[in-house]
Amino acid sequence: MSLRNSVRLTGRLGSDPEIRTFDGDKKMATFSLATNEVYYNGQGEKIEDTQWHNIVVWNKRVEVVENYLKKGSEIAIEGKLINRSYEKDGVTKYITEINLNDLLMLGKKES
Repeated sequence: MSLRNSVRLTGRLGSDPEIRTFDGDKKMATFSLATNEVYYNGQGEKIEDTQWHNIVVWNKRVEVVENYLKKGSEIAIEGKLINRSYEKDGVTKYITEINLNDLLMLGKKES
């Protein structure tokens, strides 16, 4: 495990994973992961904060994602932060993603 660039999150999938195949055999899965935090502000009001994270999965782990995960699945992940940019209509867009290294499925087993 590298501590230089490591992220751990527990949350729920915001959508079904999207699977792509490249060069006939290389697979990639992407999905959004929602993490929730609940706290009370100085006035005693309950505040719920949801953060959305873009997750990218490659190779053998894609099979697990493809066969077992769907919208609403609760998982814990460990991965690496990746920042990238692209240009669209003359405007530079920036994206932060998490490349998944490890995955733990939580919650009840689906029948």
